[in-house]
Amino acid sequence: MTVAELSQRVIGSPERKVILASASYTRRTLLEAAGVPHLVEPSRVDEDELKMSLRAEGAPAVDIAEVLAEAKAMYVSRKHPDAMVLGADQVLAFGQETFDKPIDRKDAFMQLRRLRGHHHELISYAVIVRGGNRIWQAVDRARLIVRADASDEFLNAYLDAAGEDAFNGPGGYRVESLGAQLFSAIVGSHYTILGLPLLALLDYLRANGILET
Repeated sequence: MTVAELSQRVIGSPERKVILASASYTRRTLLEAAGVPHLVEPSRVDEDELKMSLRAEGAPAVDIAEVLAEAKAMYVSRKHPDAMVLGADQVLAFGQETFDKPIDRKDAFMQLRRLRGHHHELISYAVIVRGGNRIWQAVDRARLIVRADASDEFLNAYLDAAGEDAFNGPGGYRVESLGAQLFSAIVGSHYTILGLPLLALLDYLRANGILET
């Protein structure tokens, strides 16, 4: 039996679907490409308010990612208590600071200028909740360095070419497309950079009968 046939067999089984508590197109695409049977139901958690509160308390980046991932999963789990609900979040850590998705082109440019010539981390956290209880979690980190020789002209040219795509992730870039040209070094899982510790998730789903072994 091929991987595609296995995927189709599992996807046809409603009780073996995961609910993704996220509106992220990238995470949905990652699950689809990996053959993970899932439904999508975005949570309505006020992420901005949560992040503001956590930053005011001096929470480190990994804690912010964890709290947001769990909050999303918990929100959707209240409506689907028997389901495995997957919540995920990604935080960009730059020293002691954390960056959000840029709100506009000017914000994206300023983020890229600040990251230029320095390393930063992308922290991706995932949590699965069932019946209001956390039953699994995983976190992974990737380390990236924006080229020190990336001129302001180059950054502007990148943002012109990227358009709205630059606003879809913290830092003002997408490494899976033209944004790859911004970097002198990237260390870590490509899936983590895209916002999901996917390999750890697949291990868990195989161990619990959601995916075939």
